[in-house]
Amino acid sequence: MQRLTGRRILVTGAASGIGRATALRLLSEGARVAATDVAEDGLAETAGLAAEAGSAEQLSTAVLDVSDETAVQSVVAGTVAELGGLDAVVNVAGMLRGAHTHDCSLDLWNRVIAVNLTGTFLVTRAALPALLESGNGVVVNFSSTSAQFAHPYMAAYSASKGGILSFTHSIAQEYGKHGLRAVNVNPGSISSGITENIHSLVPEDIDWSLLAKLTPAVGDGFGSPDAVAGVVAMLVSDDGAFITGTEIRIDGGTHQ
Repeated sequence: MQRLTGRRILVTGAASGIGRATALRLLSEGARVAATDVAEDGLAETAGLAAEAGSAEQLSTAVLDVSDETAVQSVVAGTVAELGGLDAVVNVAGMLRGAHTHDCSLDLWNRVIAVNLTGTFLVTRAALPALLESGNGVVVNFSSTSAQFAHPYMAAYSASKGGILSFTHSIAQEYGKHGLRAVNVNPGSISSGITENIHSLVPEDIDWSLLAKLTPAVGDGFGSPDAVAGVVAMLVSDDGAFITGTEIRIDGGTHQ
């Protein structure tokens, strides 16, 4: 299926997990993809997988900390110049750090907000002129099931994802008449770098029974990043042309 031939798409957080799966899926459907991440080695692995799939010529990579305003402006401007414009942005980059809320330091809180929420804002803001110029630009932002359902020990993460949820609705309304669509993807119970390392990201003394309900209703475990990547590919294609100002939950029925 080549729904995205000629589409120019920026994907953040593309060095692993859902971001990598998304970049590779978009490439497989014919898109030209600019993949960014703070992890240079992971980006190189993504590029290697693209080469194995025969899509290396469609891919460019750049190291980027999305919380760095100057770096975001430079990388987005370079991407627009290299691709000759921009048709979609997929903001996957994010981080999770857990803590008992009464022990959550201001530094931890600010860092999670800076990467997840402010990073999404900075990349979107920098890309908006090019997206509007394209006439049918799309912003896909990654919120989370934690934005709408209780995920204990994740107050900073949940707050950042709730902010992304609201931010996306705002730009969908503000720019809809200019042809721009903005959609939230809310993953949950998906295997990724975050979920695979969850034991090292939360306090040692947590009550695991509070997380017991985070179990999918289908299958025999957490879902694959590919399950999310396929939905993103639909959203940035013409198949998603009438979807905006909303969110799509991808969690295997964990939260019903």
